[in-house]
Amino acid sequence: MPRKMSNDFTKLSIYVPQDKRKRQPLERLHQVAKQRDRSINYLVVQAIIEFVDRQERKLTK
Repeated sequence: MPRKMSNDFTKLSIYVPQDKRKRQPLERLHQVAKQRDRSINYLVVQAIIEFVDRQERKLTK
């Protein structure tokens, strides 16, 4: 049975696929967060915003 889409857009959970784990994305993210003195959440939200901005610009060209 398909999952029902929630209207709560304030939370996000991610799954890192097995084939991507060898690149250690979570460990690298943790290291960057420490180096920049930012939370992991801050960096992830920033990355999502930048990605969506780029995608929207591509769609409007």
